[in-house]
Amino acid sequence: MIKPIEEPICCWYRLSELSPISLLRIMSARQEVFVVEQQSVYQDADHLDELAWHLVVWSGGPGSAVAGYLRLLEPNLKYPGMAAFGRVLTAKAWRGSGLGKVIVGEAMRFCAEHFPGVPIKISAQAYLQHFYESFRFEVKGSEYLEGGIPHVEMVRR
Repeated sequence: MIKPIEEPICCWYRLSELSPISLLRIMSARQEVFVVEQQSVYQDADHLDELAWHLVVWSGGPGSAVAGYLRLLEPNLKYPGMAAFGRVLTAKAWRGSGLGKVIVGEAMRFCAEHFPGVPIKISAQAYLQHFYESFRFEVKGSEYLEGGIPHVEMVRR
């Protein structure tokens, strides 16, 4: 485990702003966590990547290994009247460092700045429900399977 980080370098990008090597590192990190570790076979790269904001936390500055990541969608792209985020990950070497809280906190800051007053909807892995509740997300509906993993819909107003 890495010691807790104090000031991680969080960088926001549009897909067109990412270099091919940076995009490769991001997609490799997503596949490592969501497909390999979680053994979930699903279409990770999709048309929403083209429209999204990509938050990347580089382990040693821009272009280095990916320590953390989140994909954010502007209001109405996925859910009517709501922003959304997903594909949240912390690389294995960084788990337990507090980086997950930094990533979600940065997403909350970005949404408040760019989409003030707009609710945020997520499809959270069920075991992370309490984590997201700490950011004032509330469960809406019943648990369901997504990619073979239990999830819950959550909204932050």
